[in-house]
Amino acid sequence: MKHQKLSALKFLSVVFLMTLFLTPLNAEAQKKKRGKKKDQVEAPAKPAPKKSKEKKISDLVKSSKKIEGLFTMYQDTVTGSLQMLISEDQIDKEFIHFNQVADGVLEAGRFRGAYGGSKVFKIEKYFNKIEFVTQNTSFYFDPENPLSKSKDANISNGIMESVKIEAQDENKGLYLIKADGLFLSETFSQIKPPRSPGQSPMAFKLGNLSKTKTKVNSIRNYDKNTNLVVEYVYSSPSVLNRGSNAVTDGRNVSIKVLHSLIEMPDNDYEIRYDDPRVGYFTTQVTDQTSTSATPYRDLVHRWNLKKKDPNAAISEPVKPITWWIENTTPMEWRKTIKNAVLQWNVAFEKAGFKNAMVVKTQPDDADWDAGDIRYNVLRWTSSPRPPFGGYGPSFVNPKTGQILGADVMLEFVHFSGRVLVGKVFDADINEEAFDFSNENQMRCSAGYLMAKNTLFGQAVVRAFEDSDLELEKILHDNMMRLIMHEVGHTLGLNHNMRGSQLFSPEELSNPELIKGKSLSTSVMEYPAINITRDRSKQGIYYDNAVGPYDEWAIEFGYKDFSSEAEKQELLNKSAQPKLAFGNDADDMRSSNRGIDPRVNIYDLSNDAIGYAIDRIHLVNETMENIKTKLVTEGKSYQELTRAYGILQREYRNSGTTMSRYIGGVYVDRTMAGQEGGTQPYTPVSLEDQKRAMNGLRKYIFSPNAFEAPKGLYNYLARQRRGFNLGAGPEDPKIHNLVLSSQQSVLNHLLHPNTLQRITDSELYGNKYKLSTVMNDLNNAIFRADIYGNVNSFRQNLQLEYTNKLIEMLIGKSSSRYINNAKSMALYNLKKIRTMASPSGNIASIAHKQHLRTLIDNALKEVK
Repeated sequence: MKHQKLSALKFLSVVFLMTLFLTPLNAEAQKKKRGKKKDQVEAPAKPAPKKSKEKKISDLVKSSKKIEGLFTMYQDTVTGSLQMLISEDQIDKEFIHFNQVADGVLEAGRFRGAYGGSKVFKIEKYFNKIEFVTQNTSFYFDPENPLSKSKDANISNGIMESVKIEAQDENKGLYLIKADGLFLSETFSQIKPPRSPGQSPMAFKLGNLSKTKTKVNSIRNYDKNTNLVVEYVYSSPSVLNRGSNAVTDGRNVSIKVLHSLIEMPDNDYEIRYDDPRVGYFTTQVTDQTSTSATPYRDLVHRWNLKKKDPNAAISEPVKPITWWIENTTPMEWRKTIKNAVLQWNVAFEKAGFKNAMVVKTQPDDADWDAGDIRYNVLRWTSSPRPPFGGYGPSFVNPKTGQILGADVMLEFVHFSGRVLVGKVFDADINEEAFDFSNENQMRCSAGYLMAKNTLFGQAVVRAFEDSDLELEKILHDNMMRLIMHEVGHTLGLNHNMRGSQLFSPEELSNPELIKGKSLSTSVMEYPAINITRDRSKQGIYYDNAVGPYDEWAIEFGYKDFSSEAEKQELLNKSAQPKLAFGNDADDMRSSNRGIDPRVNIYDLSNDAIGYAIDRIHLVNETMENIKTKLVTEGKSYQELTRAYGILQREYRNSGTTMSRYIGGVYVDRTMAGQEGGTQPYTPVSLEDQKRAMNGLRKYIFSPNAFEAPKGLYNYLARQRRGFNLGAGPEDPKIHNLVLSSQQSVLNHLLHPNTLQRITDSELYGNKYKLSTVMNDLNNAIFRADIYGNVNSFRQNLQLEYTNKLIEMLIGKSSSRYINNAKSMALYNLKKIRTMASPSGNIASIAHKQHLRTLIDNALKEVK
């Protein structure tokens, strides 16, 4: 115990001595340190280097593939995400955006080759963002006019996208932005079509755009344009309408779109302004500083053709319009297609160009795709649901009208007849359901209508001759005309529905006279096929060359005029009948549009009424033979059924053609004082209007109209395919088909516009007064049988007509009718009631009682 105390004492002593020894040293050190701080300032220690917060472009694109071109693109090799370089010299510059469908489905109104139009956009920098802004190109302000200082007033440009700058290179003047938002959403153009008001909930519709499934399929970059194909996927967890067999999965539908960003052309292109006497597609521009009644500076759409030798009367172009026949084209059609395209060189020679059009064939090992906008391609498809027979769109620079590229889309269905399968007994087929348009292109259903014409021609040939040589001739002429028509669109020409009036019926039946010629003044028409009743006089079936109007129109669009006077001298030739023009806005296929019956479809010759009656006789004669000629042992009756439907449509078209001359007004669009011009409006002569009414009475309304050979109806059976005979019973709806043909005529004759025009035109020369027209119509529908037996076709017709008269008086659309038309409707109803006294067989008595009851009930409501 004592030993332990001594050890502890020794330990404390040692600690104490050490403390005494170390404390002065430590204190001295502290004192020296304090003195040093007081007397001497030490250099501050260097701070640790800061990491740069600015991102470098090179860092952000390390894992990306670089695709150089107009807009250099970077695509991440792992995720596929896009980044895009914008250079300083691209800021505040204008570019063109163009899009077309690379592949789609008809249900969504999007199909391969459909053009979506072009627009101008500008790239702007706003602080740390890059903006893509759509520019308005619809107005012009004279820069010399003080009003031009307010040119931006009340005009809204469209900011499509505002994207944050991710990195920049100040030395090189480059900005890097993320580009997924630009291309993987509907930024540049609306892809999903909007729902129309009143659209059925059962209608096919796309789901919502899927951000996870939508992707870029390909990127191709060039010096003057950047192309991206984007697959937009629209998804919905459940759908009511799954679409046709072309839609594999209605819940997930892909629409592939080619986007092209194009450098604004800087060349010697000369703007040409539109003239109403000739038909070009245009970009409409209004002069906001003009006091003219027509302040229009509408830009004609045309190619930038320049002569190699400007002083030569005819010279090859510096750069011809080159066409490529796609390698998908059937071999047997390639020569015909080439010849058809080159027919336009005849027109270009009138404009001073030799070999303006060049045709080449795409090699099978070509490294470019037909969708590449650098190539103008004649493309072929065989779609499950063909949207057209042919389609010829182009796209332009909206600021000048210069055509920058074009394609012609061709569907194999044009030659197969598949377009009409299953539609023979539809009561009312809307032909324009097969028409599609884009922002810069009018609708074109030429291919679809020509397919029907061709089927009619084939039915006639098989019924009378059964000649393979003639059938091949029809197809050859058909192809020639279709290609010339669609290529005409790509040259800037719109439709000329006035063109069918070139030859007389007798001339069209002279094979030597029409050989190798155009049957119309323009291949931009929708005429009937030229089929002769006397088969020994058959010449060409369709135009084999461009027409005189086409040559004149190309001369206006492409000739290098030495002066304005020279151009006006050419335009003043428009008074010549062969140069007359009328387009879709003027034609009379729809009763609410045109007024000139010469501007129409399905007609042919300068005597359309006589030609229509002759066509009805041809239909009836052909109908006698189809049962024996179009039924093949061991096969179904599909060919016979289709032929019957085609013949009935031709019959219906002839009635429609005749109806347009009643109340028609001829239009002359020559300028005031122009040599050869007449007054703008001249009513159709009384003689021709009466001739048309008599034709309708005899061939459309009479008790024996639409009669078919005995025993034919029993064989009008479609071939069964699974469950495709439709929701209703499969038997042919003959009465519906006949009534629909009669309705097409009545709908026009009793249309508010027609009745008003008949009355108004009495003031400037119409001698077929409204009272006489409606009295003649009443007699045509009732007089032949109202006092005896009325067959079932006539019962349908008489009830339809009576209901239309009642509609004029008390229906929802009664306010659209002029008062004297209502008076005549009331007069005719009372007349019908008097005539419809019970007589004839039981069915006829019941029918007449029905008429009287309808009229009695209606008269109670008339005020």
